[in-house]
Amino acid sequence: MSAKLGETLLREQLISPQQLKDALDYQRTNGGRLGSTLVKLGFLSDEEITAVLSRQYGVPSVNLSLFEIDDSAVKLIPQEVAQKYMVLPLSRVGATLTVAMVDPTNVFAIDDIKFMTGFGVEPVVVSEAAMQEAMEKYYGSAKSLDIFKDIIDDVTKDSGKSLFDEDAGDLEVIEEEEEIDFDNMEKIGNEAPVVKLVNVVLVDAIRRGASDIHIEPYEKEFRVRFRIDGILYDIMRPPMKMRDAITSRIKIMSKLDIAEKRLPQDGRIKLKAKLDGRSRELDYRVSSLPVLWGEKIVLRLLDKEKLMLDMTKLGFEVESLDRFKRQISKPYGMVLVTGPTGSGKTNTLYSALSSLNTPETNIMTAEDPVEFNLPGINQVQMKEQIGLNFAAALRSFLRQDPNTILVGEIRDFETAEIAVKAALTGHLVLSTLHTNDAPSTVSRLMNMGIEPFLVATSVNLIQAQRLIRRICKDCKEEVSTPPQALIDIGISPDEASDIKVYRGVGCGTCNGTGYKGRVGLYEVMEVTDELRELILVGASALELRKKAIEDGMITLRVSGLFKIKQGITTIEEVVRETVK
Repeated sequence: MSAKLGETLLREQLISPQQLKDALDYQRTNGGRLGSTLVKLGFLSDEEITAVLSRQYGVPSVNLSLFEIDDSAVKLIPQEVAQKYMVLPLSRVGATLTVAMVDPTNVFAIDDIKFMTGFGVEPVVVSEAAMQEAMEKYYGSAKSLDIFKDIIDDVTKDSGKSLFDEDAGDLEVIEEEEEIDFDNMEKIGNEAPVVKLVNVVLVDAIRRGASDIHIEPYEKEFRVRFRIDGILYDIMRPPMKMRDAITSRIKIMSKLDIAEKRLPQDGRIKLKAKLDGRSRELDYRVSSLPVLWGEKIVLRLLDKEKLMLDMTKLGFEVESLDRFKRQISKPYGMVLVTGPTGSGKTNTLYSALSSLNTPETNIMTAEDPVEFNLPGINQVQMKEQIGLNFAAALRSFLRQDPNTILVGEIRDFETAEIAVKAALTGHLVLSTLHTNDAPSTVSRLMNMGIEPFLVATSVNLIQAQRLIRRICKDCKEEVSTPPQALIDIGISPDEASDIKVYRGVGCGTCNGTGYKGRVGLYEVMEVTDELRELILVGASALELRKKAIEDGMITLRVSGLFKIKQGITTIEEVVRETVK
């Protein structure tokens, strides 16, 4: 390609033979493509190179800085594939995907993209410099990806060598007291490939703002995914030969039994790390699960800096927050927070405890696991294997003179029964349940075996919640939306024509997603006397819901509509997490 491009440039008298010789000498010393070398040396502009490449390859050229790139198209090709082939998906029309390429003659890249996406590929040519800039914008920094690539290259250089050979370095346990300087990449480069890779994955998750790391073995591939703002993204696919080594490394770090591969295990990794110039404590909750082709490992990042203990900043509507605060300030009764895994229930309960935490109060918590250490609160870690479960802890708590009790989760009749009795005997009980909305929680408690009169008299408030993504502030723009689309999701016809709807275009801050951070949706059902009467006569969740709305309950969908009106989130996010 270099020779052809050089000949074309000489033929078109865009550079002199001496300039071509200088560029080729520079390229031999420093690597890279001839086009980008000529731009670096100042012999040609980026636009001139792109125009020549377009004529040379016979494909159109585009200016990526002016091109409107479709975010949904970008997600079709993982970052490591885009980086490997220097390609960027631009848009999809029907079964055809338009892909920007530095080298549109690379048939291997085109075949791989066809196989991976299932679409036909229409290549357009761009310069290498423009591609690098676009990748930074839409995929985030490639620095960590390059580190991944270097590590994997280390492993694959000698396919016959075991990852546990002496030459590859020992897999040492990183103790909490040790401090790892992740800014010093040279130090990481001298470690064993597996140690190096695991360390980089752990710190890259923190840098990208991920909440979970998924390490998943399949029959013919091994992949690592990050959950960022509630959505899973493919990050890398290490070689299959690294599968057992990576699994063992993480199990050693989290003090799990590496010989036990048939049963699920839970552990924790605590590290001190120097990250971006400052010392930070990193805490990961580790879960290993035997699957068909090995062990799937999920690491939940417990980042103290992301724990929001100020309830006014969680996203509550004013009326909902007033109700919640009123009920947690009562001396006895039960407050239940419900929602799926990852909906922010723990954060809400910790915020409530933080507001109740005074020298005059004795607060006891039973958690599985204890996610964050809260000073002044007595936290107990459950250990099922020795008989310390929620029910056993609750029984013990009642002999510890508590004012407020937090039960991590009500999972069975025994725990529910003791929690109800504690709420009826002068204690404030906070707990969580897995239900879809607030009214259906009553039915769930009855299904567990709790009598209706006990539910009616013990429960003060039930709150359902979800987390949805916030629009990125750096690339937020107004988008025209037909009033009917707003009416369809529950906004009144009178308001629909006046509401401004926003979305994120995608920028470097949000890695091209248009979203950055999350906010809560809250459905707060205060159990009034009228609702207690309905519960006593065995009313359905539908009847309870209707009455609660009459009493002023804001539903999850209405909470979401408020966030749309305030320009905090998009219609798609609210529809994804709520129902009318």
